[in-house]
Amino acid sequence: MSRAKALTIAALSALAATALQVPASAAGGGTSGADHWGVITRNTIGSPVAALREGPYGSFGVTGAAARPPFGTGSLGIEVADDSTSLTPPSEKVDFGNEVDFYGDPVLGLTQVGFRVFQTGENVTYGGDRNLPNIKFEINPNVAAHPGDTYSTLVWVPGPVTTTNRWSGYLDATTTGTWYLTGGETACTQAAPCTFAQVKASLNDGGAAPLIYTAAVGKGRDYLWAGAVDGLRINRNVYDFEAGGVRVRRA
Repeated sequence: MSRAKALTIAALSALAATALQVPASAAGGGTSGADHWGVITRNTIGSPVAALREGPYGSFGVTGAAARPPFGTGSLGIEVADDSTSLTPPSEKVDFGNEVDFYGDPVLGLTQVGFRVFQTGENVTYGGDRNLPNIKFEINPNVAAHPGDTYSTLVWVPGPVTTTNRWSGYLDATTTGTWYLTGGETACTQAAPCTFAQVKASLNDGGAAPLIYTAAVGKGRDYLWAGAVDGLRINRNVYDFEAGGVRVRRA
């Protein structure tokens, strides 16, 4: 091999290596947060799966945009079982999220939230057309009625998804589905969930502002589910789940 050819190959290899190491802010058009995503271990029960993966593509016979991940080539695969632990209930739970980059952000500053999901007919059979992953924000609710309460989880439950075995369109959590707080801090409870506007209004009591601790996509503890999520949107950023990591894109 000539010296010139060897130098050319070396240069191309270096460029390829550099391309693979482009930070998320440059590769995805975003600003930060790509390195801090993963399974939140303290919120995990049983042996569930929440892993970055390629695909899913299909299902068989499905073509067009619904047959591939909405961003890139990968997604966040999630699997939970409904009867696999010795606890009560015996179902599993998993949260895949970020415990760093949203810390201290204002809850009332949330204006855009949502994702896309790969739902299957089997999941609907297991738990109905609202058997889907959630979006969760661990927060300090800072409500005057409960001054010593510094922890709650703000949960979005998607509305029905009846199109199965393919990728859904964007599920807008600010206009569809319902929200609740886990600690009963306001009237927006799991038994009496609220709209996005209502849950924000319930936390806006004129006192200290409610603050975010973490943000996550999660599933459990309820029904068996296996599928995938991609394109988690939080305000101006879209978090693109890829097999090699999380890319941050501008919405």
